[in-house]
Amino acid sequence: MALTCGIIGLPLVGKTTLFNLLTEGEEETAAYTGSTKTSVRTALIPDRRLNFLADIYHPRKIVPAVLEITDVPGLNRGAGAAFLAAVREADALIHVVRAFKSESVPHIDGALNPLRDLDTINAELFMADLQMVETRLERIAEGKKIKGETLLEQAALQRCQAVLNEEKPLSEAGLSDEEQQAVHSLGFLTTKPMIVVVNVDEDQLRSGGYEGDKGVAAYAQGKDIPVLPICLQLEAEIARLEQEERGIFLDEMGIDEPGIERVARTIYKRLGLISFLTAGADEVRAWTIREGTRARAAAGKVHTDIERGFIRAEVVKYDDMEKLRDMVKIKEKGLARLEGKDYIVQDGDIIEFRFNI
Repeated sequence: MALTCGIIGLPLVGKTTLFNLLTEGEEETAAYTGSTKTSVRTALIPDRRLNFLADIYHPRKIVPAVLEITDVPGLNRGAGAAFLAAVREADALIHVVRAFKSESVPHIDGALNPLRDLDTINAELFMADLQMVETRLERIAEGKKIKGETLLEQAALQRCQAVLNEEKPLSEAGLSDEEQQAVHSLGFLTTKPMIVVVNVDEDQLRSGGYEGDKGVAAYAQGKDIPVLPICLQLEAEIARLEQEERGIFLDEMGIDEPGIERVARTIYKRLGLISFLTAGADEVRAWTIREGTRARAAAGKVHTDIERGFIRAEVVKYDDMEKLRDMVKIKEKGLARLEGKDYIVQDGDIIEFRFNI
């Protein structure tokens, strides 16, 4: 099942522009604040390692890792049903807040204040979780006899209630594995991994700051949330250029890489995902797995037959390949290792699976 990342925020902050950039989509970005439409598309995860391997193997195709991205309806106060339903389906969240100035696009609250906007969205998530906790606790209390698993769930929910009443997300509740399992089916919103994208204008991008940036930084640091200031209007202009022109434009702007690539990689990492690589004349490909996945389970990503008949995994570190650029030299130096089924696959491992069915 594909993991999904939801883009959330108030109306008119740049959510759909970000969605289009990540997914190469063409959803309408008109100044309309009442839409309850949810759009879903696939985003490619940029990975320079694939291009490097392609230069060596000259494959027929290059297949990057992907994520499913959802453009969540903007939150209008008092009309959050569509918003909450879409957020509940997401595995992680990109919260877009607005810092850019524009007379033609008024802020829904009349004035710019990124920290207030963060609080507005988060208050909705907190209230939804608190309501869920209180409703479930009431149903448990109405039961004739509370025992076993229900007692564990009740205790976990009471801890959740206390944390939410302190205006802290449930990701900070410190639940044990058993407690997390007891309440997992409730699909809490404030447990979801999040990053913040601050949509800045070109002047703010050049100056490296925007009004309220210190408050946003302090808020995010306290919750271990990555913050990426991105000028989405500029990113949209970059995306319309031919590949060669993009490099020239980025150099002129003093930008190392498009911000949209940083967003994609950051949310990928935030989800606890890594990529192992396979390379050959047919294709060079990145395979998405959870951090901590063992070699045999990783083999199943390529094909279930490979997992079933797994013998060994021949593993080469990407850094070694980048230095030597030749598999024969790598093997001569003893840098190609044979690993068993319990080997923990590392990000960037180049793997050839040996199997027998």
